Amino acid sequence: MGDCLWVGVSSDALNMAKKGRAPIYSEEERLEILAGLKCVDGVFLEESLELKADYIKRYEANILVMGDDWKGKFDHYSDLCEVVYLSRTPSISTTEVIERIQTC
Repeated sequence: MGDCLWVGVSSDALNMAKKGRAPIYSEEERLEILAGLKCVDGVFLEESLELKADYIKRYEANILVMGDDWKGKFDHYSDLCEVVYLSRTPSISTTEVIERIQTC
């Protein structure tokens, strides 16, 4: 979708607020994992969903890409950049993996 990919990684505190549980990997580990991907040009810590406009401006984003579980929730940023929602790949989200483990 572009020639440069920056990935916002939700902070541990933001994950707790959104999901009510701590993430499996710490924010430092998640930053390191994503930064190690060849296709990723840079990573940053996302402290708040309310700061998304600031992140878009700071990183001069032309496209904001989100999972389709957020569909419609970020459309109001379309005045700053194109907003695209991608379909989630079934059965690979951490939440789904945790739920599957708990039912075993």
